[in-house]
Amino acid sequence: MAQEVNRQWYHPAMADSSFDLDSLPGGDLVRQGLADLRDGVESIPALLVLSGGPRLRRLALDVPVVEPSEELPEHRLYKLLAVAYGNAAHSRYNALQRRLVSFARAAQCVL
Repeated sequence: MAQEVNRQWYHPAMADSSFDLDSLPGGDLVRQGLADLRDGVESIPALLVLSGGPRLRRLALDVPVVEPSEELPEHRLYKLLAVAYGNAAHSRYNALQRRLVSFARAAQCVL
């Protein structure tokens, strides 16, 4: 089933592969997450991108859709962070989510 794109938030420039994601705050994470997803790597950046999938797809980024039967990417992300950062996982998770929101807001402003 094709997803209807809300034209208010659709930015064709983001679909252009020459667009420099790193020029936006958090763009390095988004770029790495998209690359990891293309390569089939489940990493912190990849799960972060999946968790912001709906918003990033509205920006014309090619983010895969997670099947409802799968564990939510947010939960998988938190588990990876807990392994890597222990008790600091919660603050690290929140910091990553803030960077993702900063990226999306900046993308909406510049495009």
